[in-house]
Amino acid sequence: MATREAYGYVVARLRAMEHRFLDPALLQRMVDAEDLAGAYKLLSETVYGPALAGNRTGRFDEALESALLETYREVQGFVPEPAVLEIARLLYDFHNVKVLLKSAFSLRQGGKKRWDLLTSLGSIPLDDLIANVDAEDYRLLPYGLSRVVPQCMACWEQCRDLLEVDRLLDGQYFVALTELVDSLGYEGIRMWARQRIDAENLRVVLRLRRFGFDANRTLPFLHEGGTLRIPLLLSLLTEPLESWPRLLSFSAFSQAAWILQEQPHPDEVIPGMEKALDDHASVYWASFRYQADAPENVLAFLWGKEMEVKNLRIVLVSKASRSDRDKVRRLLRHGYP
Repeated sequence: MATREAYGYVVARLRAMEHRFLDPALLQRMVDAEDLAGAYKLLSETVYGPALAGNRTGRFDEALESALLETYREVQGFVPEPAVLEIARLLYDFHNVKVLLKSAFSLRQGGKKRWDLLTSLGSIPLDDLIANVDAEDYRLLPYGLSRVVPQCMACWEQCRDLLEVDRLLDGQYFVALTELVDSLGYEGIRMWARQRIDAENLRVVLRLRRFGFDANRTLPFLHEGGTLRIPLLLSLLTEPLESWPRLLSFSAFSQAAWILQEQPHPDEVIPGMEKALDDHASVYWASFRYQADAPENVLAFLWGKEMEVKNLRIVLVSKASRSDRDKVRRLLRHGYP
């Protein structure tokens, strides 16, 4: 574990980088832009300009990922514990494994690869990951993937159940996340990880509830290690959404649950809850802002950048699809505090 003095320097470096976050007013101007080209032009005049240079408006995802990756690399250069960055990038590693496995399944059924969905934001080099999965040599894969990937392959061969493959990988993601967090020993990061599990469990319940899953079918998809008890989560399956705030009133997610009642249309319940859970994490990380030597500030900064990129993606996609501006505004996440 690094000393607090070391993180005092790290936090000072992060504070010096805060001016690169976009002004919220700029995001609103992008929402109000006439079309995608107009929003793209506004963004090109910001710190995202170099990443957007030479990039066609229809391929903005590449530019946004490039800008986010550059932030990760810069922060990695002065954070004393690599595991802190691994915690933030771990989800992308598991995303890439899902993409590669599903591409492999698709090829076996006469379909096509979808490597365009891969991201460079993970900590495992993409070339290594692709080579290992293509060769079906999983021995060197980290984070327990050497064990779970063969399980996923066997599962697909036996039952062709992609939902079960996702369940296996999601479960291993939280195991690997918990191990990384525990290896660091920072209580603020540990509590975030527990609430990260809670947030995923709430998403699972809300989605499976919509598809009529009962408690027995839902139970295998819930993850241990959060602050919310599994029996409580299962009880939400049969409760009307109006009752969720009461049932979760004792928890850290009471405010997020109220969002369910504020959605103007049933189709916006799940996107609204996704936003509420992201905002919950933003509020949590903001609580460390004035602790000048807290390692949690590293993840707070990176989370803020993630939310900024997510907001930009929401706005640009909405411009490409000519979505309702008020609906877009309701989906925008809180920015970096």
